[in-house]
Amino acid sequence: MAETKKNLEKTQVPDTSVAERTKDRVVFTPAVDILEDANNLYIYADMPGADDKGVNISLENDVLTIEAQVGEVSFDKHSTTYSEYGIGDYHRAFTLNEAFERDRIEAKMKNGVLSIVLPKAEAVKTRSIPIKAG
Repeated sequence: MAETKKNLEKTQVPDTSVAERTKDRVVFTPAVDILEDANNLYIYADMPGADDKGVNISLENDVLTIEAQVGEVSFDKHSTTYSEYGIGDYHRAFTLNEAFERDRIEAKMKNGVLSIVLPKAEAVKTRSIPIKAG
């Protein structure tokens, strides 16, 4: 059980960037799953509390950056006595090589999970080479 809880804990982004944030707010590194098939690479990022309006995905100098701002949670007629869930923003970056078609990258957000599809370039797709008799 302790191992499961450890896997679910969010980690904070180390403060190694050159630019400083203008908001005094915790930034989490979203946990991701990366899957691959013959045509695409898929990235699934867990960002609870984020919605499609607060997510920004950019691609600059071969770096795919995911950022999300999450609004504060408030409850009418209630006050929080105890909370184990931390509210904060998200940030994660990936370096891409020339193996992907940048103009065809797609993304969608549903139920706190960001899905990104990175189509592979034709030059890197696996292809079968026919064997000729003789």
